[in-house]
Amino acid sequence: MGLFDKLASWLGLKKEVNVLCLGLDNSGKTTIINQLKPSNAQTQDIVPTIGFSIEKFKTSSLSFTVFDMSGQGRYRNLWEHYYKEGQAIIFVIDSGDKLRMVVAKEELDTLLNHPDVKHRRIPILFFANKMDVRDSLSSVKVSQLLCLENIKDKPWHICATNALKGEGLQEGVDWLQDQIKTMRT
Repeated sequence: MGLFDKLASWLGLKKEVNVLCLGLDNSGKTTIINQLKPSNAQTQDIVPTIGFSIEKFKTSSLSFTVFDMSGQGRYRNLWEHYYKEGQAIIFVIDSGDKLRMVVAKEELDTLLNHPDVKHRRIPILFFANKMDVRDSLSSVKVSQLLCLENIKDKPWHICATNALKGEGLQEGVDWLQDQIKTMRT
């Protein structure tokens, strides 16, 4: 972090925020985070995340620390250890994986009912990813299958995305940034 970044952070001009990136394995979490980083920091080869990784990226007014959590079944129990520190959640859904939409909903329900999340007004950004895949579900259909309309106590937003091309990601990040700014004022 440079001198001006430190000064801006100290003066409250540049806020740091911890974001959890969750979702089932192979939904595109790491690819999305990679696309959000500056082009000179992006990785060319994306491999499945084992456990978790930590990535950072910045917008004009926020500095994001993103915890990219593995979505493999054996690692999902690790998610809850990071809920307390998370100030926002990005939940990624593979819109082309209709068979596992029920599993994604179960994981989302577990997340929403966890004591460290349940009574907090934490913003949740949903990325309905892989819109480029043939016969993928629309973001509206994904929203219906996950019963997102039942989330009344937290701000949430869903974006249709194609992480490989970066489509739809900026809309989501802009929404998340606005939510975080609103919560901090």
